Amino acid sequence: KARRVGGSTHQVSIEIGSTQGKALAIHWLLGASQKCLGRNMAFKLSFELVDAAKGSGDAIRKKKRDS
Repeated sequence: KARRVGGSTHQVSIEIGSTQGKALAIHWLLGASQKCLGRNMAFKLSFELVDAAKGSGDAIRKKKRDS
């Protein structure tokens, strides 16, 4: 969220709700799956879900970068 402090604008972290957090996580998973080269979307999404469960993968890196 943008906050104006002392004449300049800064990005400030805010807590989001659980529904919005789930939607954001699904968005990250789908985006990471679409970037991968593979057979079809079902395989790419399943591989990304397995990587997310292990704590690796593009969706997890995006989560850590944005947090």
